[in-house]
Amino acid sequence: MNANWQEFLGACGGRIDHGRISDFGDIGAELLAARDATIVSPLAHLATIGFAGDDAKAFLHNQLTSDVAHLSVDAAQHSAWCTPKGRMAASFLLYRERSEYRALLSADLLEAIRKRLQIFVLRSKVVISDLSDRCQLIGLAGPQAAATLQSAGLPTPDETLKTSAFAGGTVIKVDGLRWIVAVGSDAAKALWQKLAANARPVGTAAWQWLDIQAGMPLITEATKEEFVPQMANFDAIGGVSFHKGCYPGQEIVARAQYLGKVKRHLYRVRTTGAMAAGAAILTPEDALHPCGMVANASPAPGGGFVGLAVIQENFIATGNLELGAPGGPRVMIDGVVR
Repeated sequence: MNANWQEFLGACGGRIDHGRISDFGDIGAELLAARDATIVSPLAHLATIGFAGDDAKAFLHNQLTSDVAHLSVDAAQHSAWCTPKGRMAASFLLYRERSEYRALLSADLLEAIRKRLQIFVLRSKVVISDLSDRCQLIGLAGPQAAATLQSAGLPTPDETLKTSAFAGGTVIKVDGLRWIVAVGSDAAKALWQKLAANARPVGTAAWQWLDIQAGMPLITEATKEEFVPQMANFDAIGGVSFHKGCYPGQEIVARAQYLGKVKRHLYRVRTTGAMAAGAAILTPEDALHPCGMVANASPAPGGGFVGLAVIQENFIATGNLELGAPGGPRVMIDGVVR
């Protein structure tokens, strides 16, 4: 996170934990506000990679799971970069900033993914850059979110995964009542003050709770190379194209789709105990072989934890799932994500 931006958010009451804004003083109230009101959140758990140059579109189209070739200038799309074995090394929200392409991903994967992608540039005319110091990400959600954006002089794209450019950046509509504003660091402080005048500031946990409610998984350091895209529901949210040419892992991803070999799916889960991404889910009957893994988790309004988890489908009906180790907190299933 940009040091000046971090210092500013700290002066605004943000509590910083490992480079993220954990909360603004009352995480319980912030979670309730995320559920019931209009909130604004610094998305420091995300980072931005930029792709510029004449071959940027072709390069990304040949590396990512989505159809980058047909990504219009006013749209965003979910995408992933896979290993040759078809496992997701990172997930992205990809959009265009004028002639450049920009990808939002988990901040803890930024440097490794940037360096790894750089290996495949070869003679292509592509410049891959870490833009996290130059571009800040602000999330806005809730019933008055659109009005709050408008009061700050920002555009409000009204369709999911549509974008609107403004002088200092881009507004992306993520889902029904959520937007992400990507804004230049020099304008971020003034914009935050405008948005915070009409929305409650909240930390990372509250935004991640909203991601879970939306069924929106994010691949992180804890879950990299664990799931094929269909396990994480990326085919259902437009993150996989089955009509494009080859990309890393494409053969395995396509085979899983057409032969129906995906037996693990994304579920909403909850526990009374603490839950974190990467935690194993198992049954007492076979404690040595986990039947699932937590993809994302957050505290829930009113107590307990909720999450998104990839679980082997034939274990769902048992109703006897535990978190982390035998005797761990019981994992309750709230339904499959579709």
